[in-house]
Amino acid sequence: MSEKQPTSRFGARPGAPHLKFWPKHAPYSLTLPRTSIYENLAISARRYPDKAAVVYYGSTLTYRQLRDEADRLAGYLMQDLGVAQGDFVLLYMQNSPQWIVAYYAILRANAVVIPVNPMNRTDELRHYVDDTRARVVICGQELWDQARPLMGEGDLANAVVASYGDYVTEPTDLTVPDAVAEPRRAVSGAGAAAWNEVLALGREPGPHVVGPDDYAVFPYSSGTTGAPKGCMHTHRSAMATIVGGTIWNPVSASGVVLATLPFFHVTGLQTSMNGSIFVGATIVLMSRWDRDTALELIQRYRVTHWRNIATMAVDFLSHPRIGDYDLSSLRGIGGGGAAMPEAIENKLYELTGLRYVEGYGLSETIAATHVNPPDRPKAQCLGVPVFDVDSRVLEVEGTAELDPGEVGEIVISAPQVFRGYWNRPEETAEAFVEIDGKAFFRTGDMGYVDEEGYFFLVDRVKRMINASGYKVWPAEVESLMYAHPDIQEVCVIASPDPRRGETVKAVVVPKAGAADRVTEDDILAWCRDHMSAYKVPRSVAFVDELPRSASGKLLWRVLQDRERGGAH
Repeated sequence: MSEKQPTSRFGARPGAPHLKFWPKHAPYSLTLPRTSIYENLAISARRYPDKAAVVYYGSTLTYRQLRDEADRLAGYLMQDLGVAQGDFVLLYMQNSPQWIVAYYAILRANAVVIPVNPMNRTDELRHYVDDTRARVVICGQELWDQARPLMGEGDLANAVVASYGDYVTEPTDLTVPDAVAEPRRAVSGAGAAAWNEVLALGREPGPHVVGPDDYAVFPYSSGTTGAPKGCMHTHRSAMATIVGGTIWNPVSASGVVLATLPFFHVTGLQTSMNGSIFVGATIVLMSRWDRDTALELIQRYRVTHWRNIATMAVDFLSHPRIGDYDLSSLRGIGGGGAAMPEAIENKLYELTGLRYVEGYGLSETIAATHVNPPDRPKAQCLGVPVFDVDSRVLEVEGTAELDPGEVGEIVISAPQVFRGYWNRPEETAEAFVEIDGKAFFRTGDMGYVDEEGYFFLVDRVKRMINASGYKVWPAEVESLMYAHPDIQEVCVIASPDPRRGETVKAVVVPKAGAADRVTEDDILAWCRDHMSAYKVPRSVAFVDELPRSASGKLLWRVLQDRERGGAH
């Protein structure tokens, strides 16, 4: 591939070194559909009406059934609840066939999806109600008690309540989560209706009128401070990562995709759900992560693709009987959220012959902007900017671009970048910087680009530890510590120190069977042998588990706040 291609061909500056490693099967630039995301389901249902769209603990929903149920729910939203173009609808569920039906129903009704973390309680959910003034919530029955107190408070007036177990229609020998095994409850409360009764009405939706520039979905970014912020995405910006993901790591209608990441989070939403429906693949769906079930599903349904996060992969590959399962159907496995430890990546390769393909994205970019070339991935690497993405590394306080190897803030200009934060014009303005006449999103992530154009994450701008003037990046120390034979997981935080200002502390989850033998002195001695002195933790705390979000991301700030507050 020539580096003399015109810049308009690939959205990068002339001579960009990563173009040498561009996937041979992929174009430089994407031509995106000028249709709504709902149309992806409608088209796949016409192409593959009787094909399995979703396999859920042994039961199947075809593409025809999926579209028909989405249309019936859309008809109810429009006819009975008065949902109109541009209205917001809260989607508050665990992964389930109903989540998928509801998502496409909301879009079919010309409305905007507000995905809500199912771990949120009433007070947290109230923020979404107040921020969007949504009148309708679609929720799982196990979450109804959290949503019900908000009915009639503000604008929220109607709810559709679903029982996940209704979609497990066949006997199964698989382990089923409690929320799925629970029998359907009667729905009570003003404005509430049961999912099955709503679909039984058979309502027909009105005209579908939204297009690429209309709002489609507002995933909420947890950010680092304050309340979550709604990231405003159009059908066009969401389509960029839906289409791009299926081309970069190819998946087709013959694909079988294991969906273990939560759909309220952009990676699960775009890669596991929307990308699969765009090409007509089969989604093998789990409501909750369980490594035994995941192994069985891969073997039973000949799963070809699995997008996850590093913590899932670590747990999966640590299964003592993983060698007993047939994983030969896998054609692509990868993820993001945190760097994959090298030792774990090597184990995956030994088992499957596949390299773990890491990528990078945010709620503000509705999934990936950088992904490793599948034929030439680098370990612990974000990858290269994908289709039409211009990404640079800037000095933190300014707009000067840094040279390869220099650490600065990663910024992005791309079709998938959001329009801004809902109801937050000042924060939106602060999130962008103009360079060369283009708006770039400031990610808040510190990293560098190497001589070949691959991007590497160092840490969050606000996570750096300043120990006696030495800059310590926790993610780097964590990556090194994962090579310790007795460490299952680790989180590195800053600990106040009267002499150094801050010092390095490691919070460690020992591997099974190691808790009784490994000591703080053992860990510290090992670190002194494997890293620069200024990076070595000065103390180690052992815990049974690390705090995580519902999407599996490590909540390092929880540990950091405890440490600064004196709670150990």
